[in-house]
Amino acid sequence: MIAVIQRVSEASVKIEDKIKGSIQKGFLILLGITHDDTLEDVEWLSKKIIGMRVFSDEESKMNLDLKSVNGDILLISQFTLHASTKKGNRPSFIEAARPEIAIPLYEQMIKQLSKDMGKDIQTGEFGADMKVSLVNDGPVTIIIDSKNKN
Repeated sequence: MIAVIQRVSEASVKIEDKIKGSIQKGFLILLGITHDDTLEDVEWLSKKIIGMRVFSDEESKMNLDLKSVNGDILLISQFTLHASTKKGNRPSFIEAARPEIAIPLYEQMIKQLSKDMGKDIQTGEFGADMKVSLVNDGPVTIIIDSKNKN
């Protein structure tokens, strides 16, 4: 499971010109699920994201986590994070999980992040054509792959 986490001052997602989800200060998370991801990956990644200390403290040091700044989360599924570009110029997406695997794990990630945050999170819609807007604060962008947890 790959997460691209962007610290934002605002972010939103539109589907068919209607805002589906929006946040102010917090994380925009692009989530890519592969065929061998499990609930263990969901739990580990959620805790890692929630505990990430990338918000500035009173000394302007990145020392505060999402809960400390009362931040929010906008979670977007993005199978293209598992693109393989080794051959040619047209990416292959064979490592991305099929919907029957990815949808339940995406839904579990929504539940896990909400539980770990202690509040609801905002989301896109799995498989939809989405228009994502954000103001990356910093910019700060972190990439986490649950396969690299050791």
